[in-house]
Amino acid sequence: MNTQKNLADIPVSVLDLAGVKSGETPSHTFKNSLDLAQHAEKWGYTRYWFAEHHNMESIASAATSVLIGYVAGGTSTIRVGSGGVMLPNHAPLIIAEQFGTLESLYPGRIDLGLGRAPGTDQLTSFALRRNMNASVDDFPKDVIELRNYFTPELPNPRVRAFPGEGLHIPIWLLGSSTYSAQLAGILGMPFAFASHFAPTHLHSALQIYRDSFKPSDILKEPYAMACVNVMAADTDEEAQFLATSYYQLAMGIVRGTTKPIQPPVESMEGVWSEYEMAVVQQMAKYAFIGSVDTVQQGMQQFLDETGVDELMVVSHFYDHKDKLNSYKLVSDLFKKTKEHAYSL
Repeated sequence: MNTQKNLADIPVSVLDLAGVKSGETPSHTFKNSLDLAQHAEKWGYTRYWFAEHHNMESIASAATSVLIGYVAGGTSTIRVGSGGVMLPNHAPLIIAEQFGTLESLYPGRIDLGLGRAPGTDQLTSFALRRNMNASVDDFPKDVIELRNYFTPELPNPRVRAFPGEGLHIPIWLLGSSTYSAQLAGILGMPFAFASHFAPTHLHSALQIYRDSFKPSDILKEPYAMACVNVMAADTDEEAQFLATSYYQLAMGIVRGTTKPIQPPVESMEGVWSEYEMAVVQQMAKYAFIGSVDTVQQGMQQFLDETGVDELMVVSHFYDHKDKLNSYKLVSDLFKKTKEHAYSL
């Protein structure tokens, strides 16, 4: 797909999984998240999103709305939001009240991204559910219910969200398959695809979203964002070395373990099996690792192929200073303006 877009023409944003480094605590992670968000704001990133995960020793973003408030309170212009809140885990009214509170505290800066997966294993999802009979198949009606809580025009609603009602909070649908893509299109909502860990259905999801899109009061044309892994360093060799922390983290997913982020190693040989290597490499199809030139070439090719309107970057580094350096290098590839970004 030749969209004739350049990296300098589109917004770039940050997905923070609040990764916990080996030997440290979530407290360290949260301080580093705020520090990265403050740098990202200075470097011209558009959004800073957290993803809801549970029962994972390596990820500390379980209380997603609390982290959003923490980072929004420590920044001044960057949009802060969820990428996403896993709606099956929550009553729509609770999310409306939480994000209504956030938007009231930080007006014009809050995004609400919604996911349909539980963000955890089956046993933990049962522990999270407000209703043991709840199902991901309830997602479309829950999305509509949530949207209605922000709508003041509904006649005589018996249940209302205060704060929340009447607030203009951009609501995104997130997905790693084609299901949410079609729903986002039908409802006229912005759509974000999780190509950083589930690349298989990226192109079909984007096509379905665009083909099924119906203009709405909030969005006249489709607006698609894709999340990709990026690990930039001063040289290709350094980036490949640092990326072994990411490979070990992904290998843990394959093994069903959730150890904290491990230090980089000189070689992954002997660390993973051939099968694990193959699975991780498939997951990392859209991982751009290398020097600025290498990363620029890979990200531009991705943009040429997908024609997305915005890119979101997630990075897995062991050392915080290496992560800062990567995001600084990436920011230099994009304009430091936000006029193209989707917001209400």
